[in-house]
Amino acid sequence: MLLLQTAFVLSCIGAFRDPVPHRIPLAITVPTTQIADDAFYQLALLPGEPVNPLRVTDEAAAVDQIHSRQVDGALVLSRSGNEDLLLVAGGAGPLLAKELATHVIVSERRQGRTVRVQDVVPIAPGDKRLLSSFSLVVGWCFGGILCGSVQAWGAGRRPAGSRASVTTGVLLTYSVVAGLLGSLVARTLLNAVPGEFWALWALGSLLVLAVGALTFALYELAGALGIGLALLLVVVLGVPSSGGVYPTELLPTFWRAVGPSLPPGAGVDAVRSIAYFHGAGAGGPLRALSAWAAGCAAVILLSGGLASRVRPPAPQTGRRP
Repeated sequence: MLLLQTAFVLSCIGAFRDPVPHRIPLAITVPTTQIADDAFYQLALLPGEPVNPLRVTDEAAAVDQIHSRQVDGALVLSRSGNEDLLLVAGGAGPLLAKELATHVIVSERRQGRTVRVQDVVPIAPGDKRLLSSFSLVVGWCFGGILCGSVQAWGAGRRPAGSRASVTTGVLLTYSVVAGLLGSLVARTLLNAVPGEFWALWALGSLLVLAVGALTFALYELAGALGIGLALLLVVVLGVPSSGGVYPTELLPTFWRAVGPSLPPGAGVDAVRSIAYFHGAGAGGPLRALSAWAAGCAAVILLSGGLASRVRPPAPQTGRRP
Protein backbone atom coordinates (compact mmCIF):
# COMPACT_ATOMS: atom_id res chain seq x y z
CA MET A 1 0.00 0.00 0.00
CA LEU A 2 2.87 2.38 0.75
CA LEU A 3 4.31 1.70 -2.69
CA LEU A 4 0.97 2.46 -4.36
CA GLN A 5 0.54 5.62 -2.31
CA THR A 6 4.03 6.83 -3.21
CA ALA A 7 3.49 5.92 -6.85
CA PHE A 8 0.23 7.89 -6.90
CA VAL A 9 1.94 10.99 -5.47
CA LEU A 10 4.74 10.60 -8.02
CA SER A 11 2.28 10.16 -10.89
CA CYS A 12 0.16 13.17 -9.93
CA ILE A 13 3.09 15.51 -9.42
CA GLY A 14 4.79 14.28 -12.58
CA ALA A 15 1.66 14.85 -14.64
CA PHE A 16 0.61 18.20 -13.17
CA ARG A 17 3.76 20.09 -12.22
CA ASP A 18 4.52 21.60 -15.64
CA PRO A 19 1.52 21.65 -18.03
CA VAL A 20 2.76 22.54 -21.52
CA PRO A 21 0.50 22.50 -24.61
CA HIS A 22 1.49 20.13 -27.38
CA ARG A 23 0.10 20.38 -30.93
CA ILE A 24 -3.43 21.53 -30.09
CA PRO A 25 -5.36 21.11 -33.37
CA LEU A 26 -6.49 24.51 -34.66
CA ALA A 27 -8.39 25.18 -37.89
CA ILE A 28 -7.49 28.32 -39.87
CA THR A 29 -9.80 29.78 -42.49
CA VAL A 30 -8.37 30.90 -45.83
CA PRO A 31 -9.84 34.28 -46.92
CA THR A 32 -6.70 35.23 -48.88
CA THR A 33 -3.58 33.22 -49.53
CA GLN A 34 -1.12 35.76 -48.10
CA ILE A 35 -2.95 36.30 -44.80
CA ALA A 36 -3.57 32.57 -44.35
CA ASP A 37 0.05 31.69 -45.04
CA ASP A 38 1.32 34.29 -42.56
CA ALA A 39 -1.01 33.04 -39.81
CA PHE A 40 -0.33 29.40 -40.59
CA TYR A 41 3.45 29.66 -40.50
CA GLN A 42 3.52 31.93 -37.47
CA LEU A 43 1.50 29.38 -35.51
CA ALA A 44 3.36 26.37 -36.88
CA LEU A 45 6.72 27.87 -35.91
CA LEU A 46 5.84 28.72 -32.30
CA PRO A 47 8.49 27.25 -29.93
CA GLY A 48 7.55 23.81 -28.63
CA GLU A 49 4.79 23.30 -31.22
CA PRO A 50 1.91 24.22 -28.91
CA VAL A 51 -0.48 24.51 -31.87
CA ASN A 52 -1.07 22.27 -34.88
CA PRO A 53 -2.65 24.56 -37.53
CA LEU A 54 -4.90 23.03 -40.20
CA ARG A 55 -6.38 24.92 -43.15
CA VAL A 56 -10.15 24.96 -43.74
CA THR A 57 -12.21 26.79 -46.34
CA ASP A 58 -14.46 29.03 -44.23
CA GLU A 59 -16.00 29.67 -40.81
CA ALA A 60 -18.81 27.16 -41.31
CA ALA A 61 -16.32 24.37 -42.00
CA ALA A 62 -14.28 25.43 -38.98
CA VAL A 63 -17.31 25.35 -36.66
CA ASP A 64 -18.28 21.94 -38.04
CA GLN A 65 -14.82 20.57 -37.26
CA ILE A 66 -15.03 21.91 -33.71
CA HIS A 67 -18.41 20.27 -33.09
CA SER A 68 -17.19 17.00 -34.59
CA ARG A 69 -14.09 17.15 -32.32
CA GLN A 70 -11.63 17.15 -35.19
CA VAL A 71 -10.08 20.37 -33.86
CA ASP A 72 -10.15 22.18 -30.52
CA GLY A 73 -10.51 25.67 -31.95
CA ALA A 74 -10.58 27.75 -35.11
CA LEU A 75 -8.99 31.02 -36.17
CA VAL A 76 -11.33 32.84 -38.56
CA LEU A 77 -9.23 35.37 -40.45
CA SER A 78 -10.86 38.65 -41.40
CA ARG A 79 -11.35 39.35 -45.10
CA SER A 80 -10.89 43.06 -44.43
CA GLY A 81 -9.24 44.65 -41.45
CA ASN A 82 -6.88 43.34 -38.80
CA GLU A 83 -9.29 41.87 -36.21
CA ASP A 84 -9.71 38.10 -36.43
CA LEU A 85 -12.02 35.71 -34.56
CA LEU A 86 -10.82 32.78 -32.46
CA LEU A 87 -13.45 30.12 -31.82
CA VAL A 88 -12.78 27.83 -28.84
CA ALA A 89 -14.64 24.93 -27.23
CA GLY A 90 -14.89 25.20 -23.45
CA GLY A 91 -16.54 21.78 -23.41
CA ALA A 92 -13.27 20.23 -24.56
CA GLY A 93 -11.50 21.79 -21.58
CA PRO A 94 -11.41 25.39 -20.33
CA LEU A 95 -7.66 25.24 -19.69
CA LEU A 96 -7.18 23.98 -23.23
CA ALA A 97 -9.21 26.90 -24.59
CA LYS A 98 -7.20 29.33 -22.45
CA GLU A 99 -3.85 27.97 -23.63
CA LEU A 100 -5.00 28.04 -27.24
CA ALA A 101 -6.11 31.67 -26.92
CA THR A 102 -2.82 32.65 -25.27
CA HIS A 103 -0.67 31.30 -28.09
CA VAL A 104 -2.92 32.58 -30.86
CA ILE A 105 -2.93 36.08 -29.36
CA VAL A 106 0.89 36.06 -29.23
CA SER A 107 1.09 34.96 -32.85
CA GLU A 108 -1.47 37.55 -33.99
CA ARG A 109 0.39 40.39 -32.26
CA ARG A 110 3.57 39.49 -34.11
CA GLN A 111 1.66 40.11 -37.35
CA GLY A 112 0.13 43.38 -36.16
CA ARG A 113 -3.32 41.83 -35.82
CA THR A 114 -5.81 41.47 -32.97
CA VAL A 115 -8.15 38.62 -32.12
CA ARG A 116 -11.53 38.31 -30.45
CA VAL A 117 -12.28 35.06 -28.57
CA GLN A 118 -15.68 33.34 -28.72
CA ASP A 119 -16.64 30.09 -26.94
CA VAL A 120 -18.91 28.08 -29.25
CA VAL A 121 -19.23 25.10 -26.87
CA PRO A 122 -19.67 26.67 -23.41
CA ILE A 123 -19.52 24.64 -20.23
CA ALA A 124 -22.74 23.94 -18.31
CA PRO A 125 -23.21 26.08 -15.17
CA GLY A 126 -22.99 23.04 -12.89
CA ASP A 127 -19.85 21.68 -14.52
CA LYS A 128 -17.30 24.40 -13.81
CA ARG A 129 -13.87 23.47 -15.20
CA LEU A 130 -15.52 20.14 -16.17
CA LEU A 131 -14.99 18.94 -12.60
CA SER A 132 -18.48 17.45 -12.35
CA SER A 133 -17.84 15.33 -15.45
CA PHE A 134 -14.47 14.26 -14.08
CA SER A 135 -15.94 13.45 -10.65
CA LEU A 136 -18.61 11.30 -12.28
CA VAL A 137 -15.97 9.25 -14.09
CA VAL A 138 -13.83 8.88 -10.95
CA GLY A 139 -16.89 7.72 -9.02
CA TRP A 140 -17.72 5.11 -11.62
CA CYS A 141 -14.10 3.87 -11.64
CA PHE A 142 -14.07 3.65 -7.86
CA GLY A 143 -17.29 1.64 -7.96
CA GLY A 144 -15.81 -0.77 -10.50
CA ILE A 145 -12.71 -1.36 -8.37
CA LEU A 146 -14.84 -1.81 -5.26
CA CYS A 147 -17.15 -4.33 -6.93
CA GLY A 148 -14.26 -6.28 -8.45
CA SER A 149 -12.45 -6.36 -5.10
CA VAL A 150 -15.53 -7.59 -3.23
CA GLN A 151 -16.00 -10.32 -5.82
CA ALA A 152 -12.36 -11.31 -5.41
CA TRP A 153 -12.77 -11.46 -1.63
CA GLY A 154 -15.75 -13.81 -1.95
CA ALA A 155 -14.37 -15.88 -4.83
CA GLY A 156 -12.84 -18.53 -2.57
CA ARG A 157 -16.22 -19.26 -1.01
CA ARG A 158 -17.83 -20.22 -4.31
CA PRO A 159 -17.64 -23.55 -6.15
CA ALA A 160 -14.97 -23.37 -8.86
CA GLY A 161 -17.44 -24.40 -11.56
CA SER A 162 -19.81 -21.50 -10.94
CA ARG A 163 -17.38 -18.81 -9.78
CA ALA A 164 -16.80 -17.25 -13.20
CA SER A 165 -20.46 -17.17 -14.21
CA VAL A 166 -21.61 -15.81 -10.84
CA THR A 167 -18.91 -13.13 -10.82
CA THR A 168 -19.73 -12.07 -14.38
CA GLY A 169 -23.43 -11.86 -13.54
CA VAL A 170 -22.79 -9.77 -10.44
CA LEU A 171 -20.48 -7.43 -12.34
CA LEU A 172 -23.03 -6.95 -15.11
CA THR A 173 -25.86 -6.25 -12.67
CA TYR A 174 -23.79 -3.90 -10.55
CA SER A 175 -22.53 -2.03 -13.64
CA VAL A 176 -26.01 -1.37 -14.96
CA VAL A 177 -27.25 -0.10 -11.59
CA ALA A 178 -24.10 1.97 -10.98
CA GLY A 179 -24.35 3.59 -14.40
CA LEU A 180 -28.00 4.42 -13.76
CA LEU A 181 -27.45 5.90 -10.30
CA GLY A 182 -24.45 7.96 -11.39
CA SER A 183 -26.40 9.42 -14.31
CA LEU A 184 -29.41 10.15 -12.09
CA VAL A 185 -27.26 12.04 -9.59
CA ALA A 186 -25.12 13.98 -12.07
CA ARG A 187 -27.67 14.57 -14.83
CA THR A 188 -31.07 14.62 -13.16
CA LEU A 189 -30.67 15.39 -9.45
CA LEU A 190 -27.83 17.95 -9.57
CA ASN A 191 -28.19 19.03 -13.22
CA ALA A 192 -24.39 19.20 -13.36
CA VAL A 193 -23.51 17.10 -16.42
CA PRO A 194 -25.50 17.79 -19.60
CA GLY A 195 -26.05 15.36 -22.47
CA GLU A 196 -28.39 12.52 -23.33
CA PHE A 197 -29.34 10.61 -20.18
CA TRP A 198 -29.46 7.21 -21.84
CA ALA A 199 -26.04 7.71 -23.41
CA LEU A 200 -24.52 8.66 -20.05
CA TRP A 201 -26.15 5.63 -18.44
CA ALA A 202 -24.76 3.29 -21.11
CA LEU A 203 -21.30 4.83 -20.84
CA GLY A 204 -21.28 4.59 -17.05
CA SER A 205 -22.33 0.95 -17.14
CA LEU A 206 -19.61 0.11 -19.65
CA LEU A 207 -16.95 1.98 -17.65
CA VAL A 208 -17.89 0.29 -14.36
CA LEU A 209 -17.97 -3.10 -16.06
CA ALA A 210 -14.56 -2.54 -17.67
CA VAL A 211 -12.92 -1.50 -14.38
CA GLY A 212 -14.66 -4.21 -12.33
CA ALA A 213 -13.77 -6.92 -14.83
CA LEU A 214 -10.18 -5.65 -14.96
CA THR A 215 -9.90 -5.81 -11.18
CA PHE A 216 -11.24 -9.35 -10.89
CA ALA A 217 -9.35 -10.62 -13.95
CA LEU A 218 -6.05 -9.42 -12.47
CA TYR A 219 -7.01 -11.09 -9.19
CA GLU A 220 -7.58 -14.36 -11.05
CA LEU A 221 -4.17 -14.04 -12.71
CA ALA A 222 -2.09 -12.75 -9.80
CA GLY A 223 -4.08 -13.25 -6.60
CA ALA A 224 -4.11 -10.41 -4.09
CA LEU A 225 -1.32 -8.71 -6.05
CA GLY A 226 -3.81 -8.32 -8.90
CA ILE A 227 -5.90 -5.88 -6.85
CA GLY A 228 -2.78 -3.74 -6.45
CA LEU A 229 -2.13 -3.93 -10.20
CA ALA A 230 -5.70 -2.78 -10.89
CA LEU A 231 -5.20 0.19 -8.56
CA LEU A 232 -1.92 0.93 -10.33
CA LEU A 233 -3.55 0.99 -13.77
CA VAL A 234 -6.81 2.74 -12.90
CA VAL A 235 -5.86 5.09 -10.05
CA VAL A 236 -2.09 5.64 -10.04
CA LEU A 237 -1.69 5.92 -13.83
CA GLY A 238 -5.25 6.35 -15.06
CA VAL A 239 -6.54 9.27 -13.00
CA PRO A 240 -3.62 11.72 -13.50
CA SER A 241 -3.44 10.93 -17.23
CA SER A 242 -7.21 11.01 -17.82
CA GLY A 243 -7.39 14.67 -18.85
CA GLY A 244 -9.79 15.46 -16.04
CA VAL A 245 -7.47 17.89 -14.24
CA TYR A 246 -5.35 19.04 -17.18
CA PRO A 247 -6.38 18.27 -20.78
CA THR A 248 -4.38 15.51 -22.46
CA GLU A 249 -2.70 18.01 -24.80
CA LEU A 250 -1.14 19.76 -21.77
CA LEU A 251 0.30 16.64 -20.11
CA PRO A 252 3.91 15.38 -20.37
CA THR A 253 4.69 12.79 -23.03
CA PHE A 254 4.27 9.63 -20.92
CA TRP A 255 0.89 10.57 -19.44
CA ARG A 256 -0.30 11.95 -22.78
CA ALA A 257 0.55 8.61 -24.41
CA VAL A 258 -1.05 6.22 -21.89
CA GLY A 259 -4.05 8.29 -20.78
CA PRO A 260 -6.52 7.79 -23.66
CA SER A 261 -6.14 3.99 -23.61
CA LEU A 262 -6.79 3.53 -19.86
CA PRO A 263 -10.38 3.38 -18.53
CA PRO A 264 -10.40 6.76 -16.71
CA GLY A 265 -9.05 8.62 -19.75
CA ALA A 266 -11.46 6.91 -22.12
CA GLY A 267 -14.30 7.63 -19.68
CA VAL A 268 -13.48 11.34 -19.36
CA ASP A 269 -13.20 11.76 -23.13
CA ALA A 270 -16.48 9.92 -23.74
CA VAL A 271 -18.38 11.90 -21.08
CA ARG A 272 -17.25 15.18 -22.66
CA SER A 273 -18.27 13.95 -26.09
CA ILE A 274 -21.73 13.01 -24.86
CA ALA A 275 -22.21 16.07 -22.66
CA TYR A 276 -21.02 18.78 -25.05
CA PHE A 277 -20.62 17.40 -28.58
CA HIS A 278 -23.73 15.21 -29.05
CA GLY A 279 -21.57 12.07 -28.98
CA ALA A 280 -19.06 13.20 -31.62
CA GLY A 281 -15.64 11.74 -30.90
CA ALA A 282 -16.94 9.11 -28.47
CA GLY A 283 -16.28 6.18 -30.81
CA GLY A 284 -12.61 5.71 -29.90
CA PRO A 285 -13.10 5.87 -26.12
CA LEU A 286 -16.07 3.50 -26.30
CA ARG A 287 -14.05 1.01 -28.32
CA ALA A 288 -11.25 1.19 -25.76
CA LEU A 289 -13.65 0.54 -22.87
CA SER A 290 -15.34 -2.28 -24.78
CA ALA A 291 -11.96 -3.90 -25.39
CA TRP A 292 -11.11 -3.71 -21.66
CA ALA A 293 -14.50 -5.15 -20.68
CA ALA A 294 -14.53 -7.94 -23.27
CA GLY A 295 -10.88 -8.92 -22.77
CA CYS A 296 -11.10 -9.04 -18.99
CA ALA A 297 -14.44 -10.88 -19.06
CA ALA A 298 -12.83 -13.49 -21.30
CA VAL A 299 -9.99 -13.89 -18.79
CA ILE A 300 -12.51 -14.37 -15.97
CA LEU A 301 -14.50 -17.00 -17.87
CA LEU A 302 -11.42 -18.87 -19.09
CA SER A 303 -9.73 -18.87 -15.69
CA GLY A 304 -12.95 -20.03 -14.05
CA GLY A 305 -13.31 -22.90 -16.49
CA LEU A 306 -9.69 -23.91 -16.02
CA ALA A 307 -10.05 -23.82 -12.24
CA SER A 308 -13.04 -26.15 -12.36
CA ARG A 309 -11.10 -28.67 -14.46
CA VAL A 310 -7.95 -28.78 -12.36
CA ARG A 311 -9.63 -28.69 -8.95
CA PRO A 312 -8.96 -32.00 -7.18
CA PRO A 313 -11.97 -34.16 -6.18
CA ALA A 314 -13.23 -33.91 -2.63
CA PRO A 315 -11.72 -36.55 -0.32
CA GLN A 316 -13.87 -39.62 0.50
CA THR A 317 -14.65 -39.75 4.21
CA GLY A 318 -17.14 -42.59 4.33
CA ARG A 319 -16.17 -46.26 4.99
CA ARG A 320 -16.07 -48.79 2.20
CA PRO A 321 -18.56 -51.61 2.52
